[in-house]
Amino acid sequence: MKPKMQTAMNTAKQLTSNALAVVGSLHSFLSLHVPGLNRRLLAAKPEPAFREDGVPSWVSDSDHRILLGRAAKQLTPNVTVAKDGSGDFTTISDALAKIPMKYEGRYVIYVKEGVYEEQVVVDKNMINVTMYGDGSRKTIVTGSKNFVDGTKTFQSATFAAIGDGFMAVAIGFQNTAGAIKHQAVALRVQSDRAIFLNCRMEAYQDTLYTHSHRQFYRGCLILGTVDFIFGDAAAVFQNCILTVRRPLDNQQNIVLAQGRDIRHESTGYVIHNCRIVPDDGLVPDVAKISSYLGRPWKEFSHTVIMESEIGDFISPDGYMPWEGDFALKTLSYKEYNNKGAGADTSKRVKWPGVKVISRDEANTYTTQAFIQGDDWITKTNTPVRLGLFGQ
Repeated sequence: MKPKMQTAMNTAKQLTSNALAVVGSLHSFLSLHVPGLNRRLLAAKPEPAFREDGVPSWVSDSDHRILLGRAAKQLTPNVTVAKDGSGDFTTISDALAKIPMKYEGRYVIYVKEGVYEEQVVVDKNMINVTMYGDGSRKTIVTGSKNFVDGTKTFQSATFAAIGDGFMAVAIGFQNTAGAIKHQAVALRVQSDRAIFLNCRMEAYQDTLYTHSHRQFYRGCLILGTVDFIFGDAAAVFQNCILTVRRPLDNQQNIVLAQGRDIRHESTGYVIHNCRIVPDDGLVPDVAKISSYLGRPWKEFSHTVIMESEIGDFISPDGYMPWEGDFALKTLSYKEYNNKGAGADTSKRVKWPGVKVISRDEANTYTTQAFIQGDDWITKTNTPVRLGLFGQ
């Protein structure tokens, strides 16, 4: 049985890889500087303040209304989940189990304020599910499964989104196992055209497993230590805060561990107009704990960091090896027009694929070009910058 299952998984991965490569090629020639709303760049504060509802204070009033008000006004829930019994269900899993087998349009689940201690799976048959909460610090899904206690990394996820078209708004995802438990995933995403808006992903090692397909993260706060954003999706992170926590004494921090393992795949990470900052717990020890932007989990690891702020706690090298010289000649790590003390590229590692790119090349990594966001993100009324921010 195991060989058959492995063959099926490999076949599915190959089909996905080919599809992403074809789609990416079709869109590579598009005009990529698309005018959008005039959003100001993120302020250069060491750590942002948050509104009571969990939205970062640097989000403009208009975006704030979009993030929360639009959901409340325009999303009429099919069902409501409430721990206190005031809704249709008391658990998220029970609400998902009652989704009709055949449903046209978006199925909307409102999850009221509360801490939901459950392992949630939005399975492959649950298509176009929207789940929204009362704020990423108010509506929280939490768990603690982890590698040290015997759970494989893939299965440790507190929340897994698999069905295509999944969207989460104003929800927190946690894995509370702690640094000592090593791999412990808060959120795993396998959904194509997945959107996470104003959400919070919080763990230590392997916080966010961007497993596969196209994904978009806007206004999210992601906290972790070792390889805390990893996987082989084509994912864009826009206006997000990537917060690096204090790891174990014998560890170093790595923000990105992208896992592209086939050269022609159009997968990778784009960090766009984001901030990479240290958590308060890390600040006293930044001199003795090394922190890096990324390392190559797989042979053709692919990341782009552009128009973002990089804190001075990031090592001047920028990137570190995975093991020995693995992937050092095949990876692709690109930077464009970043700011902050950590954005100085003069001392970056001298691997062939580590480059500062031109504006023209940066245009090939915008939300429109890289994940075809104009085809699906805009249809959900999610705030998005399709082109570059800089004029």
